[in-house]
Amino acid sequence: MKSVLQTVMNPSGAWLNRAVSQMFHLMAVVCLACVVLKAIQLYWRKQKLLKIFKSFPGPPTHWLYGHLQMLQQEDELDNTASWAEQYPHCHHMWYGGFLGFLSINHPEYAKAVYRSDLTNSFALCSFTGQGLLILNGPKWFQHRRLLTPGFHYDLLKPYVTMMADSVRVMLDKWEQLITQDKSVELFEHVSLMSLDSIMKCAFSYQSNCQTDRSVQAGAGTRGSGGGPAHTGLKWFPLYAGFTVWFNGSQYPHCTNCSSTSV
Repeated sequence: MKSVLQTVMNPSGAWLNRAVSQMFHLMAVVCLACVVLKAIQLYWRKQKLLKIFKSFPGPPTHWLYGHLQMLQQEDELDNTASWAEQYPHCHHMWYGGFLGFLSINHPEYAKAVYRSDLTNSFALCSFTGQGLLILNGPKWFQHRRLLTPGFHYDLLKPYVTMMADSVRVMLDKWEQLITQDKSVELFEHVSLMSLDSIMKCAFSYQSNCQTDRSVQAGAGTRGSGGGPAHTGLKWFPLYAGFTVWFNGSQYPHCTNCSSTSV
């Protein structure tokens, strides 16, 4: 009885409650419609890729994970090498269920790709935009002229000695490692050498990251998986596709990009 009287005495409160409820219902419907729309887009994208890859054989794939389960760190190199032998020209690769690429294994195929316009590269367009890496023509020449003074030999000459010292430390480590009867992962050592050189040349800081294990742990380059840097490189194609999918309108130059990449 009390609540009824409150509703009668305060009709605006009941109207406000109904308006808020209707607004939340409308938002839920809009969100559901967006999810359904994205699901339809993914489905048609998958069908388009399957049609493209129909002419290219490849290893069996999982409907959801693609080849990610076969690209674990411990067997990634073995699987990649076996696929290159089994499919000597090229084969398709799936990073998840909806993002596919062509992996080129034959030199003639690679030559044809690199001779083409790199602005049609799906991964490069999505990750770098129209930067110096994929530009061509007058625009590339203009950007190159702007960057040339910053990389003049006279400016870089003082850093040669510091870079050489970093490389010498890496080679000394390799001299010790080759005495052991086991394989060596070079990605970690090259990454630390690059980090050491950058810290010396750009920040005038002697980090000793190649020899100090505490610095290596902070840099995130150690570990069986090669650290975050190695993981980031492996997941780069997936990130590139994710970027374009949600931000495709920010890359108008990618409208003609193919759905497949190298």
